[in-house]
Amino acid sequence: MTNEKRSNPGGRFTAILLSFALLGSIAAFSGPVQTKAYAEYVADNGDTEAIEALTPVLENEANPQQIVPLAEDHDSKFSPQTLQFLKTNTGLDGEQWNNIMKLVNKPEQDDLNWTKFYGYCENIGDDRGYTIGIFGATTGGPNDQGPDGPELFKEYDRAKGASNPSVEGALKRLGINGKMKNGILVISDSDSKFVKKINSLQNDSAWREAMWRTFYNVYIKYSVDQAKKRGFTSALTIGSFVDTALNQGATGGSNSLQGLLSRSGSSKDEKTFMTKFYAERTKVVDTNQYNTPPNGKNRVKQWSSLLSMGETDLKNADAAIKKVTNWQLK
Repeated sequence: MTNEKRSNPGGRFTAILLSFALLGSIAAFSGPVQTKAYAEYVADNGDTEAIEALTPVLENEANPQQIVPLAEDHDSKFSPQTLQFLKTNTGLDGEQWNNIMKLVNKPEQDDLNWTKFYGYCENIGDDRGYTIGIFGATTGGPNDQGPDGPELFKEYDRAKGASNPSVEGALKRLGINGKMKNGILVISDSDSKFVKKINSLQNDSAWREAMWRTFYNVYIKYSVDQAKKRGFTSALTIGSFVDTALNQGATGGSNSLQGLLSRSGSSKDEKTFMTKFYAERTKVVDTNQYNTPPNGKNRVKQWSSLLSMGETDLKNADAAIKKVTNWQLK
């Protein structure tokens, strides 16, 4: 009596089903190398029918474009508190805000993984003092007489439970030596000491909350209000306005978001209005140290390209985001 498994048709069918089950598990969790290793195991054990079933999968493996990646968990980029705050106040969800932040961070840090930069701090030599965090809050200088950095530190003091939040209170909490002078936050600590202090806040939940509250108060709220005022509610338009506001200022100057909106016409058709808006921003985005040319024009092109592609809600847009951010930062 033989022990040959392939003498039993039912055994062959079961083996093939097990092969597919194992392959599915291995491919889903381990990737191509393990899939190939499994195929070799099947071959070593002489299961020719299973090998035939595996052949098209292995051929796909040679063509990465046919491998579907796992969906990104957009909501995990935010704390539940921040996520609810953004949904309530902007009407946009975690996926939309995650995509907006990718588009913002490409020209800022040349990195789509924007969550790495809560603790970012650097003096980039643009006469705006130190640049801090996920939206580039500044401490102020000759080229920035109304910085948003002080608001960030005040919000941090509030998030830590201060009954009367202040910049000075936040600096004391953090052990940072500095003071407000004519609206500018002057840091008296050495560059390395101050940068190290801010770097250490990367995973501080109160700092992250303060970051988003400040971002909203200074740039997002105005941007959302201006979009709604014109009857626009799409994530692309709101994101475009937010990116302009944090890069060129929300109000005041002719090149600020407010100034650009005044030169973008009065069309009630969102695509017509935004096409004009992008054209106006392109004219000035590489001036006044907003961006190093041609980074500014590429920055605007990200948004205008998405408009042309019809990706206005920034949902299920992972491939489109990757495509429009595939440019080299100079």
